[in-house]
Formats: sequence, structure tokens, C-alpha cells
Amino acid sequence: MRVALLSGGTGGAKLACGLLDVVGAENLTVIANTGDDAWVHGAHVSPDPDLVTYWLADAIDERGYGIRGDSWRVMDALGAAGRPTWFRLGDRDLALCLIRSELLRDGATLTEAHAAVVTAMEVEARVLPMCDEPAPTTVEARGRTLPFQEFMIVEQARGPLEGVGLAGAAPAPVGASASDLGDDRDGPQPTAAVLAALADADAIVIGPSNPIASIAPILALPGLRSALTEARAPIVAVSPFVGGAVLKGPTKLFCEFAGIEPSAIGVAGFYSGLIDGVVADEPVAGPALVTPTLLDSPEARRTVAAQVLELAATLGAN
Repeated sequence: MRVALLSGGTGGAKLACGLLDVVGAENLTVIANTGDDAWVHGAHVSPDPDLVTYWLADAIDERGYGIRGDSWRVMDALGAAGRPTWFRLGDRDLALCLIRSELLRDGATLTEAHAAVVTAMEVEARVLPMCDEPAPTTVEARGRTLPFQEFMIVEQARGPLEGVGLAGAAPAPVGASASDLGDDRDGPQPTAAVLAALADADAIVIGPSNPIASIAPILALPGLRSALTEARAPIVAVSPFVGGAVLKGPTKLFCEFAGIEPSAIGVAGFYSGLIDGVVADEPVAGPALVTPTLLDSPEARRTVAAQVLELAATLGAN
């Protein structure tokens, strides 16, 4: 079974590991959010594609980001020189970002440049940036418009939110439905590789990532939502809420800003009209599988991944 996974960072990356174990690297394509991308310390940083790659390489640090066992000499040197180090990259992490940056400066696409990072980490599954063009997510809070990483790290994701800009658009209110995103606007385009992965998939999965900050930037790309609705594969979303709570990140903050109930029911409502089924640990309306969704071990990740694909197979047979 060929699987295309739409993913942000941690939740989607964990599910990607489970899917890797179930279907194998040759059948897994991860389409990763690049709205968080930034140039930092002279290097192009692509947080979500990198996070997915490090998880798939079984190299993720215990902090949940970066590379396990990394050193920090470059950051220490920058700090000693009085340079800003609010965005901290370990030495190996920075080296991989520099590989990508050199290729970009030489004219490679982001897809090609990130493929070099994937290869360097000896990952065989495909990890595709959602687009090759810059598609920044911005956040308006307390009268200031901030790049996403600055909002998350420097501002520590403090609300209230006043606007969110997706795929390079100016910050604005975000509706409580994914059907409001994407196709009727100009902007960065999904790559041919992304569109082909969706068209060829036997199952399309929306990972348990922040619906607004991580998945909406992908859905906001012109033509992406149409590609999903035209795909032959069933589409299954996995709720990021576990036991009614968020395990990591400001998912609740962004959901409340968009008028989405911060629950599996709210997430299912947001994706309504786009998906065929939901996997969650609480009952939701429509085709759904209610099962434990905590992805805290390799065994749990494999189990949830297998259940997601079983639901997709059932939906595809109907």
C-alpha cells in the first residue's frame, strides 16, 4: 500500500515512523509543512522536514527536536561573540542545514536540496517539502506580525492571536473549515512530486499535527485541496488530541483562534468535506475508528499506523 502522509512536526513524524514500519520505506512519502522555514545563522532551516527526517532515521534527540548526541560548539562560539542564538542548532544539525543551503544557492530546488539531507541521514522513505517556493507562515499577536519561529521561540507562543498568514499571505482570520483554504488564491504552488504522490497513493493520511499551524499551510497551497479531492485514495485524519489534551505545542491556541473546538470533534469538523474518516481516542461523527492514539513507543506507533491503514482500506472498499 502506497501512503502519502501530510505532516507537521512531532505528531506527524511519530506517525511516519509507525507507517514506515508497516508499509516500508519504498511505499511511504511524507509531505511536510515548510511554512516554518527560515534562514538562521546563514543557513536554510527547514524544521518540519528535518524533524520528520531525524525521526525516520531514529536519530531524534530526547528533547523532541534536533539530533541525538549533538554538540553545541558553534552556538557556544556565536554566543561568546555576542551573536543572537535564540534559534539553537546543534553542530550536526547545522551541518545538514548548510548542505541544503549550499545546494539552494547553487540553484537546486528545495525538494532536491532536502533530498540531500534525507540521503545524508540514510533515510530511504521520501520526505518532500510541500513546495519549492518560500511559503512563510506569519503570526499577528499583540499588534506585531512575526515570523512563525520568532513567535514560537522568542515570544514563547503567547497569545492572544490576532491573525495567521498561511503560504505567504498576510495575517488574517482563519476559518473553522479546511474548505476555506487554498484553491481560490494565488501563491506558492505544490510541487509536481507532491501532486504525483497524492495521485499515486492508495491511502492519504493527515497526521496528528496542529491543524492550523502545520496542516493548514499545506492545504493553503493553490491546487492542493483540489488534488486531495480528486485523488482516488481515501483520506484519513488522525486527531492530535490525546485524552482531550494537546501533548506538545500550541495546538489549542491556534484551534481556538480559528474557532475550532479543541478536541477530536473539532478537528474532524475542520477537515469535514475533505476527509473520508478519522482516527481518534474519543467518539466523533462520521466514519471513525476510536482507539488509543498516544504515540509514545515504537509499538504504539506501529499499532496506530496499522489501524489508520485498516480504516483507509475499509473506506476505499466502500
